[in-house]
Amino acid sequence: MLGTAGLPHILMRFYTVPNAREARRSVVWAIWLIGLFYLFTLVLGYGAAALLPPGMITSANQNNAAPLLAAHLGGEIGLGLVSAIAFATILAVVAGLTITASASFAHDVYANVIKRGTARPDQEVRVARLTAVVVGSSRSSAGSSPTAERRVPRALAFAVAASANLPTILYSLFWKRFNTTGALYSIYGGLGLSIILIVFSPAVSGKAVNPETGRSASMIQGIDFHWFPLDNPGIISIPASFLLGIVGTFVGSRRKIDDAKYAEMEVRSLTGVGSEKAVSH
Repeated sequence: MLGTAGLPHILMRFYTVPNAREARRSVVWAIWLIGLFYLFTLVLGYGAAALLPPGMITSANQNNAAPLLAAHLGGEIGLGLVSAIAFATILAVVAGLTITASASFAHDVYANVIKRGTARPDQEVRVARLTAVVVGSSRSSAGSSPTAERRVPRALAFAVAASANLPTILYSLFWKRFNTTGALYSIYGGLGLSIILIVFSPAVSGKAVNPETGRSASMIQGIDFHWFPLDNPGIISIPASFLLGIVGTFVGSRRKIDDAKYAEMEVRSLTGVGSEKAVSH
């Protein structure tokens, strides 16, 4: 739940709408749809286990529960429909993430960091296109591997998103004292801690070999350098990121708080009222 709120699937909703009111509406729709999707996965998983013949779903093909169930209930037509929907969904997700990555890199990194605000619009567009090619190529290379799903568990991506993004989003909306230093502490601290714990977790190395497949469930085979005992770092990294946001806020709290400006931004973010100022600007 916390990871979903910090994923690009949700964050990109803020950049594809004309004003704050529509952004709020878009985010609410996205959260509801994604939440329902996760509930449906429980139904599909248990339904497939109940309806399919014993032994058809194993640890090696458990990610294929939905196609196997579709083929069992609907034959080739059912399997074709589910496969087409899955393919379209993958394309939509990859396209959305590619757009988000290319736009963020071109505007935030290239224009504001590398060029320090002097980049021309055509240069940003060119960089965005090159970034889209690089991101798309890397995703295609990773997806072509038969073990890509095992090497990049979704849960770890959710943990990184919740640790790096969520505390800053919530603090920005609901804590008037929150400042830039707190955001930097929270983002970089949560990101760094979650990645370090993932690298030295059993998800990367150290798990026992599965006798059915002859391979370990860890990302790296035949080596063990893990010292963090949990597969997922979220229970440590997410609270730590919230705490780092508080520490950073007090460290950088020399600037005077503008209560009126905060009140205006709070109302605008929660209701959309006043967003016409930003649009007209």
